[in-house]
Amino acid sequence: MRAKYRLRQVVNIVNLSTPLGLLLARAGGHGVVRRGPDGLLLADGYRLPLPVAPAFTLGNVIVFRDLRLLEGRPRLLAHEGRHATQYSWCLGVVMLLPYLACVMASFALCGDWASYNPFERLAGLEDGGYRKRRLRGARFRGAR
Repeated sequence: MRAKYRLRQVVNIVNLSTPLGLLLARAGGHGVVRRGPDGLLLADGYRLPLPVAPAFTLGNVIVFRDLRLLEGRPRLLAHEGRHATQYSWCLGVVMLLPYLACVMASFALCGDWASYNPFERLAGLEDGGYRKRRLRGARFRGAR
């Protein structure tokens, strides 16, 4: 494993985001976790209603409702890996507060929680399966 991924792995353990991700994966499903690339952990079978996403990341843990989601979507793992790096830079679970604020701001701007969320944009909107939506006011003005 490359040094930058090993460092991310260690930082996300120390900042408690990865242990929290493992705990949430266990609480929300069958607790089936396997090793993924670059120090990531892939948890399958999440069943809790929140978050509503088919996959989400907490520390180095990528939690899936159904791991088959990766089939035919190789860039999704890269997108979620970038979120793991964001946790290491943003003090772990502390990242959840600005992330949620960005979700609300994006939703207010365009009706979509990802399009104007800088965390999602930096992780790669298209890689995550999102498309960039126009600002709400742009629809009425005919602007792009």
